[in-house]
Amino acid sequence: MDNEWFGRRTYRWSDWTVEGLAELKRRSGTTVSLVIPAKNEAATVGGIVARVRAALVEDVPLVDELVVMDSDSTDDTGALARAAGARVHRVMDVRPDLGHHRGKGEAMWKSFFVTSGDVVAFMDADLVEWDTHFVSGLLGPLLTEPGVDLVKAFYDRVLDQAGAGAGTNEGGRVTELVARPTIALRWPELAGVVQPLSGEWAVRRELLRDLPVPTGYGVELAVLVDTYLGRGADAIAQVDMGRRAHRHQSLRGLGAMATELLAVADRRVGLGQGREAVEVRQFDTGGRTMTRTVSVVERGPAGQVAPAPEWHQGEVADSC
Repeated sequence: MDNEWFGRRTYRWSDWTVEGLAELKRRSGTTVSLVIPAKNEAATVGGIVARVRAALVEDVPLVDELVVMDSDSTDDTGALARAAGARVHRVMDVRPDLGHHRGKGEAMWKSFFVTSGDVVAFMDADLVEWDTHFVSGLLGPLLTEPGVDLVKAFYDRVLDQAGAGAGTNEGGRVTELVARPTIALRWPELAGVVQPLSGEWAVRRELLRDLPVPTGYGVELAVLVDTYLGRGADAIAQVDMGRRAHRHQSLRGLGAMATELLAVADRRVGLGQGREAVEVRQFDTGGRTMTRTVSVVERGPAGQVAPAPEWHQGEVADSC
């Protein structure tokens, strides 16, 4: 690990005020899009959108576009997000000429075609303990350091799990069991990234345009590694956001996520090229077999995609 990088590119959200960031944004002419990928997050998405809109759109003009990418939700996610003030796009309706895949990464990749910000920030839709500095803090390094192209949030991760005990910091299980060991083995220069899989991150649009994007949960690791490989560690910064709590996945669900991460890592060292899915066999009590098909599809860089057919040109709506 490069300790000099850690000291040089690690910040805390309180290093900047929202008002100061808004002034820097105004002077530079930078525009900001916030994208919230969501699937069946009716319990939380409305509150997240409402708080961000009130604090960072209406009170202080820091966010220009507030977009929710609705990934085939079967609940009221889209309606609640729209009522709270977001612009909502169903993922499958964005550039349908390009086909459709399930997954968080697919929502993020397609958001490129319905946003216009010079900086694109991403935020998870399942947060239960958070504040709006999760967004503003990401923008600090991008507005003050011209050499920074990608900013990752980090925090004390807390599981929102009944019976886990107050104050447990055992969130990020896949980070500790898969992502961190993989980084240590293959890209040790990134070992100082505290939360390599954090769902809150921001990127300059011109970099996002050039990155391949896994359609599932491998997106965060892929973006981190590809930025490092293409632009070096100094293009990456991280910001301490304090404390974060979110709903957790089942252990079997985490197994699928781990498979996606390993597929991302394999591709970056020349292995597993061309595979679109992996069969993962898991076991229940009594040895009962359960087989899960895990997609490992990656979308090519959005900047290499042909323009939309004329009948799809109206996909980008007005800001917020």
